[in-house]
Amino acid sequence: MCSARIRLQAVQNALTTIQAGTFVDGADFLLLPDGKRVKISGGPGTSDQHVLLDGKPVCCLCFSGRTAGLTLSGLGTPHEHTASHIQQYPVLEVRAMRASDQGINVLDMWAVIYALFTKYHEQETIPIILSAYITNAADLRSYILRSGLGRVSPSRDISQEYLFLMRATLWQGAGQAGFHEHGWLPPSDSSRCALSLFPSVQSFTRTPLVIAAHPLRPPKPKQGELLYKRYCPSVGQTLDSTYFDLGSGEGVSAHLEAFHRWQNNERVNKGWNESGSLEKHLKYVKGVMNDPAVLPMMMSWDGDLMGYAEIVWLKENHVATYIPNGPKDWDRGIHALVGEEKYRGSVRAQAWFRSVFHYCFLADPRTERAINEPRSDNASMIKVSIDAAMHIETIFNFPHRRSVMTCMPRERFFKMDVL
Repeated sequence: MCSARIRLQAVQNALTTIQAGTFVDGADFLLLPDGKRVKISGGPGTSDQHVLLDGKPVCCLCFSGRTAGLTLSGLGTPHEHTASHIQQYPVLEVRAMRASDQGINVLDMWAVIYALFTKYHEQETIPIILSAYITNAADLRSYILRSGLGRVSPSRDISQEYLFLMRATLWQGAGQAGFHEHGWLPPSDSSRCALSLFPSVQSFTRTPLVIAAHPLRPPKPKQGELLYKRYCPSVGQTLDSTYFDLGSGEGVSAHLEAFHRWQNNERVNKGWNESGSLEKHLKYVKGVMNDPAVLPMMMSWDGDLMGYAEIVWLKENHVATYIPNGPKDWDRGIHALVGEEKYRGSVRAQAWFRSVFHYCFLADPRTERAINEPRSDNASMIKVSIDAAMHIETIFNFPHRRSVMTCMPRERFFKMDVL
């Protein structure tokens, strides 16, 4: 029971470490995936806040003096008007600022919402009103509602003028695909195809370790294709995840050189057991690149390579046998390493580890959970997992080692502000 309480406390700590109303670590800006900088001036004690995009005014956020809460399950019950546990948040009025153009385009509106939930990340919803003086207010309202970024209250007591922006849907990518190409999954041939879900049709895998029926998987990205990009305020740097690049065939690519060097590091080899020659590592990487069930990617901080990750489809992975009740069709597994010593540490580990989950859940909304299965004696990785709000699903024995299976459900990731 003591260890269980410790794990639960770790989850709580992971979800309540940032002070309300501030960007992480006191920063006053947010970098968008396209490199533009969003800044919100002012604070809860001021009458209004100005949102600037690369120094240019986008809108003004005015505190209306009113509060509102999104009551759902209590409607039509005796608790509808007495549910004190429903958080009431300040209502913000969004006003345009440009003298020559009183409209706000969709991309800028998404940037404003992203910045708001970065600054006020502890709020599940942010109630807003679009000023009638915004010339395209009707279009913006349609964008917010149709994309799922926000909703209206079903209560007759709450004005239908109020739009409740939702933190969980923002982080799920609402308002990006089909509206603009500046989100966390950068524009590419594969991401454009992802505007519609890859169809589900049965396929089959037979290997020495796996015999499984499973959905056909999407084609692999191009070598060197950028898969995910997000500024991590806790670190103050941007995390890039790129599909492994073996280069043109002349010389050793930067990805392969780093992978080879990392695998021959004693610390990394203890967990991966893949030390060896460059030829061995080239063969290894080619093997995973040719495997439809494995996505090998390199991770960087501001373009500087720092680690490697493999994201697998669990149905056709050898760990599937050990998952209680088995994996679902679109569940994914994660194996990762930090190769550069200067990029180790708990703060960075939480930033990149949670971002890998974020990619998994963004890449296909049918992915209901992601798991990790570190060695049972890898205390640091188990701690990283627990601190990231994962839970221990089981402890089991591979033929070659004992492992702890940790699990991140999709619903928890988006609802509990894990990022």
